[in-house]
Amino acid sequence: MQALLKHLLAAVLMALTALACAADDPQAFVVIAHASVGRVDAATLQRLYTGRAIEAGGVPVTVVNAAPGSAVRERFLNQIVKLDDDRYVAYWTVRRHVGKGVPPHDLKTAAEVINFVQNTPGGLGYITAAELRPGLNVVFRP
Repeated sequence: MQALLKHLLAAVLMALTALACAADDPQAFVVIAHASVGRVDAATLQRLYTGRAIEAGGVPVTVVNAAPGSAVRERFLNQIVKLDDDRYVAYWTVRRHVGKGVPPHDLKTAAEVINFVQNTPGGLGYITAAELRPGLNVVFRP
């Protein structure tokens, strides 16, 4: 009973934190991952999203992007990858042309990102803080 109470309290605190973040900045993002992935730092995220790394903490990772043109994607790319969307697409166009990999898949909605992450071992993506819900494995907060 006490363990259940602790779990419920942790879930409520996480939800309140997400709401507070969303209220302060509706475009704030969090990086979520499958339960098999541990915490990551900004440098690791940059390497993952530019194809220069394929694992985090020894776990093979598959990253996905939010929809092109979305505010959360722009914020993530600017803060973490240090490129705007046009330059990011151009970067991957060149990289693919020279045989250095393929860009992460773009998913249309936060629900698709959440579903992918929860059901794909090593899955990793980002959503707005407002879309965060209990049970998600948050591996990075800016």
